[in-house]
Amino acid sequence: MGAVAGPEIERLVQLLARLPGLGPRSARRAALHLIKKREALMMPLSSALQVALDKVQVCKTCGNIDTQNPCTVCTDPKRDPAIIVVVADVADLWALERANATQGRYHVLGATLSPLDGVGPQDLTIDALVARAHDSQVHEIILALNATVDGQTTAHYITDLLQDANVKVTRLAHGVPVGGELDYLDEGTLSAAMRQRTLF
Repeated sequence: MGAVAGPEIERLVQLLARLPGLGPRSARRAALHLIKKREALMMPLSSALQVALDKVQVCKTCGNIDTQNPCTVCTDPKRDPAIIVVVADVADLWALERANATQGRYHVLGATLSPLDGVGPQDLTIDALVARAHDSQVHEIILALNATVDGQTTAHYITDLLQDANVKVTRLAHGVPVGGELDYLDEGTLSAAMRQRTLF
């Protein structure tokens, strides 16, 4: 089948198709929608993308992304400086914020250790975390890492490095999710829930 649109539109489709969750067909639909809603959607989106390109930066303290540096979370006076929540990625930080799960501060590693993918300790911000953990204000490091092999390997590696810091190192509970039915859970989740049972 030949091209149905000019190269400029094809380029828009190709760029949209690179976004997570958008395949070629979804990208075509999105491009067509943007073009049809040029005034209401495409122009404001173009402007917002340019502003993000110009102003978004990585927080020098925690690794979050924001338009100010240090970021909004790090400069919030209501945050508890005694608690640092360690996450692998900014998406995890945003998820915890959506859930209003903590009033602590954050530290974004950038990824998790993954020898198969060539990600080693030098590729993460672990040294900066260890330095922050030695601050006298910090009393607890919460390892909010994925319950995957790579996530848990990273958690163990960090825990070993923090042994001489005067901080409590904790991790997220593993087990039955809220609203979860036992019959639908995998064996690993069930056994973790049984091991980490709590008083009722």
